[in-house]
Amino acid sequence: MNIKDTIVQEVQTWLGVTIAPHRFGGVEFQINGREIGHLHGDYQADIPFTSRIRKELVESGKASPHHIYPKSGWISYYIRSAKDVPLLLELLRMNYDRLAKNRLEVKQEIAA
Repeated sequence: MNIKDTIVQEVQTWLGVTIAPHRFGGVEFQINGREIGHLHGDYQADIPFTSRIRKELVESGKASPHHIYPKSGWISYYIRSAKDVPLLLELLRMNYDRLAKNRLEVKQEIAA
């Protein structure tokens, strides 16, 4: 199994995740219509965070500024080998949890 398939296999098990082709190629992960992140084959992932989170991830060395929009909240994560997969899954899960939490808070406000 290649790196992309390994990542897709894991992320598709997360509750509410949908997977579709990304508009610029690759595969995109979403929850409730919001993008968690996308893969460009086996070599790169792009993930949309807030600017504050992006700054923390880049400063800690866990990610790189986005390859096209380095001043946005997006990060790029370069996959060099299978050893990079656990950290990439951690980053995708971090964004999944952030987006799923936001949706839960909105649902709770509506129900109140």
